[in-house]
Amino acid sequence: MAILPVPGELTAPYWEHARRHELALQHCRSCDRSWHPPLPRCPHCHSATLDWQRVSGRGTVYSATVVEHPTHAALADRVPYVVALVELAEGPRVVANIRGCAPDEVRIGQPVRVTFEDVTDEITLPQFTVER
Repeated sequence: MAILPVPGELTAPYWEHARRHELALQHCRSCDRSWHPPLPRCPHCHSATLDWQRVSGRGTVYSATVVEHPTHAALADRVPYVVALVELAEGPRVVANIRGCAPDEVRIGQPVRVTFEDVTDEITLPQFTVER
């Protein structure tokens, strides 16, 4: 069993980009700022003039925690795992998993890059890996 997102009207563009192995964030054409997660209006200037922009997928670990107790039965085989706040090179911060290394190897300030996990034909999950 897997926990999969259900794209809605607001989030569908994010998941469409992810399916193409692209990381894209909502962007305000009025104040030229980006953010995540998607919102119906810009959280900075409240404009509704929004679009989506691809970002590099590179960033640094701003904060991280190791999850040792599954919060759902579907995650039981994944513990321990790292949930991190990643500060993207473009500025916004995103909550993400850090994959491909031992949880105790993740450090604040460590460079990371996005990777993509194709879960189904419709859903691809952005994940992050440590840059070595």
